[in-house]
Amino acid sequence: MVERRSIAFRRIAEAAARRSESILSRWLPDGHRDALEWVARNPRRADRRLGSFKVNMKTGRWGDFATGDAGGDLISLAAYIFDLNQAEAARRIAEMLGVDLYE
Repeated sequence: MVERRSIAFRRIAEAAARRSESILSRWLPDGHRDALEWVARNPRRADRRLGSFKVNMKTGRWGDFATGDAGGDLISLAAYIFDLNQAEAARRIAEMLGVDLYE
């Protein structure tokens, strides 16, 4: 019988939030820090100006106020930006940060 292991989404999201500036500068290189937010262009649409796409660097919550797209952490942001499912996004972030993927 194959043992199913649970992905440690919360632990991975918390680890990513602690390294948010480093991660966001890599994923959204045209952006910049503005207080506790990373402000960038949305890479999924023809966004011409900064301002509507923001990521809270403490919590990882993000949103595009022009489209209504939003998420609760950097895992969901990775899934959105790179067109991945949540599990694959968590796996890639865990690998990037050297965090164990499973509980």
